[in-house]
Amino acid sequence: MTGASFGSDNHARVHPDVLAAIAEADSGWATAYGDDAVTEKAVSLFRRDFGEHAEVFPVFNGTGANVVGLQALLRPWEAVVCTQTAHINVDECGAPERISGAKLVDVPTSDGKLTVEHLERAIWGIGDQHHVQARVVSLTETTELGTAYTVAEMRAIADWAHERGLYLHVDGARYANAAATLGVGLGELAAEGGIDVLSFGGTKNGAMLAEAVVVLRPELASSLPFLRKQSMQLTSKMRYVSAQLVALLEDGLWLRNASHANAMARRLAGALEGASGVEVSYPVQANAVFAVLDRAHIDDLQSRHTFYVWDEALDQVRWMTAWCTTEDDVDAFAADVLATTSR
Repeated sequence: MTGASFGSDNHARVHPDVLAAIAEADSGWATAYGDDAVTEKAVSLFRRDFGEHAEVFPVFNGTGANVVGLQALLRPWEAVVCTQTAHINVDECGAPERISGAKLVDVPTSDGKLTVEHLERAIWGIGDQHHVQARVVSLTETTELGTAYTVAEMRAIADWAHERGLYLHVDGARYANAAATLGVGLGELAAEGGIDVLSFGGTKNGAMLAEAVVVLRPELASSLPFLRKQSMQLTSKMRYVSAQLVALLEDGLWLRNASHANAMARRLAGALEGASGVEVSYPVQANAVFAVLDRAHIDDLQSRHTFYVWDEALDQVRWMTAWCTTEDDVDAFAADVLATTSR
């Protein structure tokens, strides 16, 4: 791959501060499986931000975080309500259903976001032994379409769910991007939004491989150590995963990285605003720009740039920015898009 990629924030390199933290952790001996000083520091930083009651379980990747977190909330006859575009529904190879045994009830939405009205239509058959029983509402923050739930929107869903004995799970692979665009702290979004279990994403925010399951209701956490191990997400040399989380949380690197990535997406959308042949599909609220282009223009651009076609039927593309995307990267790419679509 040459030049900047607009395909995914997973294409970005690791932030040098994260690499430095890994190197610093690579000193002497440390007890395995999380009984080490670096993991203790990571947990203390999460509790600083999310509250002393938070239970924190570092894991390798986002799918692992989602699978472990959801298992803690579900019995095999229960269901998770999510959007059709949710990562757990379309990008995890069926792992949540296969490993938890529970069913995903996927709901079509126009902008990747669930509402109370969606839930009222999707959840039915409660108490009927012939139907799966809804137990979890899972939101993706930010969504797979680059949109963000406001604190009020999330809280409305949380209140509705809690009144009915349901839990709120949040897939936060880009949780940092959401907090940055909303102008709130990590813990503020969780507490005010009513989140029960959060998959906290670090990898897309400058880490190498670092996510965490953050349980905001301690009574739900007792099974997590066993589920994490059984799901093959317990690393023996945990200090190296935890060091990445320390680097992101300790002095606000998560916010600087997310804010920059979001700003680069806004810069790209702004450069293309009103351009002939480019129709931006959704509000740009994080680090993603979705647009519809002529198929010939997509093919032409893909011969020089890395990005994905999101919806083949609509000729809709997704352009992602990352912590290391530069203004020059964005400006050069936007100029090529404009030149290509004007031909």
